[in-house]
Amino acid sequence: MKIVVCVKQVPAVWASKFDPETKTLVRDGVPLEISSFDLRALACALRLRAEHGGEVAVITMGPPPARQTLEQCLALGADRGVHLCDPAFAGADTLATSRALAAAIGREGFDLILCGRYSVDAETGQVGPELAELLRIPHVTVARRIEVDSQAGQLRCERETDDGFETVEAPLPALVTAAEDLAEEPAVPDDVQAVAPERIETIAARDLGVDPSAVGQLGSPTWVRSLETIASSRQGCRLQGDSLEHVVDQLVAILLEKGLFSRWQVAAPAPRRSAAPVQRDGAADVWVFAERAGAGFRPVTYELLNKARELAGRLGSRVVAVVAGSKVGEQLRLLAQHGAGLVLAADDPRLEAYDPELYTPVLARAIAERKPGIVLFPSTVLGRDVAPRLAARLGLGLTGDCLDLDLDERGRLLQMKPAFGGSIVAAVLSKTVPEMATVRPGVFETAPRDERATAPVEFLPVPAGVERRIRVVSCEPSAASALELDRAEVVVGVGKGLGSKERLAELQPLLDVLGAAICATRDVTDAGWLPRQYQVGITGKSIAPRLYVGIGVRGAFYHLVGLRRAGLIVGINSDPKASIFKHADYGILGDYRKVVPLLVERLRAARARAQA
Repeated sequence: MKIVVCVKQVPAVWASKFDPETKTLVRDGVPLEISSFDLRALACALRLRAEHGGEVAVITMGPPPARQTLEQCLALGADRGVHLCDPAFAGADTLATSRALAAAIGREGFDLILCGRYSVDAETGQVGPELAELLRIPHVTVARRIEVDSQAGQLRCERETDDGFETVEAPLPALVTAAEDLAEEPAVPDDVQAVAPERIETIAARDLGVDPSAVGQLGSPTWVRSLETIASSRQGCRLQGDSLEHVVDQLVAILLEKGLFSRWQVAAPAPRRSAAPVQRDGAADVWVFAERAGAGFRPVTYELLNKARELAGRLGSRVVAVVAGSKVGEQLRLLAQHGAGLVLAADDPRLEAYDPELYTPVLARAIAERKPGIVLFPSTVLGRDVAPRLAARLGLGLTGDCLDLDLDERGRLLQMKPAFGGSIVAAVLSKTVPEMATVRPGVFETAPRDERATAPVEFLPVPAGVERRIRVVSCEPSAASALELDRAEVVVGVGKGLGSKERLAELQPLLDVLGAAICATRDVTDAGWLPRQYQVGITGKSIAPRLYVGIGVRGAFYHLVGLRRAGLIVGINSDPKASIFKHADYGILGDYRKVVPLLVERLRAARARAQA
């Protein structure tokens, strides 16, 4: 069995610095390391080799120092390395990177390709699906368990979804991206012994036989116009008083004034907006991929339709909703009622269960024939699957996980994307049309539903001869409380400052009195205190509660970026240096085990008075 692991050398996020004057990253003196998800993928590959025999090859693309990455992987147990090293590869975006990797891996031959779910510097999660599309193989993203039947040529994975977990089967060869739980991250040795030259093959662009204009900066359909930091608009007020009781009373008075237990007087901070019309050359219709959920659509679909209506209004164009599935007719009116001026529907029994290999040709044909100007996808598990495959098939630029969208002076889509753990935001533009982006749920508001609105419906053909290769074996839904996060008015966030998983029960009285949902930082879900579906932040959900109360939450940007649309943020932490105090509206310095019982007592009394 031959396994190829794609690895990337990235700047250490903890040491990365941003120069606000030059608006550039300071790279001098910043150590480089292997992206953590890639290390988990490698650990999984080594386990599979031990079980089934064969070879583990690691491949990376980068300048000469990136060879160190391969040497470290060999020290961890990989059999050999492949280094794509050529100035022609420099400046590559995800699609140009995928083209080079596909050419090299296709030459190698393989049974299984493993990648990290994304690299920690760019966080796109696009290379895996794009690479699978270019190699015409099935892929499974965000896998936390992998089993291989090498005799039957079959792969079985348990993967994370937005609604829980599902077990799927796929034939080999296939590509899988690694979630946090797939394997323990191995410790990279500090001192790597000299590696025999024949164990690492160095490949230049000419060796791959690829068109130089298809790789590197020349072959990249997206480019970064600028880098920015996001200034906090929060009050950053740490409450003071003669006693803890006094401080808690102040907080309760503030919450009641803001509408707790009555009518909320807080709303999400308004993002920057321009209503000015913009002239744009060429196609301008704005398409939204509508993701189904139960008898309707995911809330993010309605958020994107509202944003699309704003963009289309400035461009003088139409909002088009695109949906794929089976028996979708009864749901289509909801898209018109939330802003779609035209609905395109692919309705076919083969599309009942999601499969990126089935959705991609349907959407590719529709785009090629109808030529939209902008195509937006939700940054959900489904959206992150199908959008990269579609971009690779059509040779289009794609920006993933956007936090905001705007139009520049030429009517081009300005795509705001977090990077380097959320410490900066990149403003990205595309050279190709349509411009494509995936957008995080929860970052845009939903417009009021107009039940009288209607829109024409046109049906999209489903190409013949496309067969399903991925089979869903079983689904395990998340707890209902995780699904409530998208629409909860009050959320209590849990950080590692809580101390242990067992202490979660101590927060139940607070959840009860506030009628709150619970969420977690990545550190908490990494530790297994709560499932991944509760995670909020750059690698989790974005939420928009009226009130967020962080308990033991340090306040790192990669968590707070998921709270940009929260109305009011309160932080409770015993560390006076915790950055939550700078980024919250109100903070209480103290041990949560003393603060929370007092807060619950005062809130219960306030609720009783409000209900009297």
